[in-house]
Amino acid sequence: MRHMHSRKHLAWATALVVALVFGTDAAHADGLVGDYLETRTCDVFTGPCFANSQVGLTGHEALLAWSIDSGEYRGTDLTNLKVVLVVRASDTLGFGGGLVLNPYPIRSVVVVDERATSEQREALVEFVRARAGSVAGETVRVEAAPIAMTVDHDAAVAKLVAGKLVSLTTRKLEAGDCTCSHEDAFYPPLSSVDNAQPAFALTAAFRGRGLGVKWETTATRSVFLGTFQE
Repeated sequence: MRHMHSRKHLAWATALVVALVFGTDAAHADGLVGDYLETRTCDVFTGPCFANSQVGLTGHEALLAWSIDSGEYRGTDLTNLKVVLVVRASDTLGFGGGLVLNPYPIRSVVVVDERATSEQREALVEFVRARAGSVAGETVRVEAAPIAMTVDHDAAVAKLVAGKLVSLTTRKLEAGDCTCSHEDAFYPPLSSVDNAQPAFALTAAFRGRGLGVKWETTATRSVFLGTFQE
């Protein structure tokens, strides 16, 4: 009887541990889904010859933006909110491109949706830093602004405006955008995303404070469109 009781106790304890583990995971499963945009101050859809000519000279800056369709982050509802991360690195942000680079230290500015409550703003900052990981570096400034972001994945047309701080417009890559016939997505996106596709930046700009630099690019093959889910 003692042996049977011990086995029942062990089975109950095991079930409790499993329930706690999966319950904890479920509690942090936020169900966030939405669209993603990224642009850099170098080409991401390019050939090795162009990438080698840009490395170390361009691509120190990037914009990463998330438009959240629905979901929560650590219990805070972020449905229909948007957030932008602007980063300035010490070298080309060339992760995964096969080049030996050291972009650290990296500084960043986070632009949060001005419609967000103080709790939502904190959650947006935590969310964007978690999604960007080491690319976020040291966040030196957080600003609130009206953010408008639209993404048409089929046409590869997107538009992002964050007050007077950030702007980006894109179009689909065309045959005339290939100049060496070896172009490909040379660098992967800076954040983990789904359905990533490169696109052409008509204009991209950061005019804010905090990074010691303001920049604007035109006519570059520097964009990724994507979706995210967690």
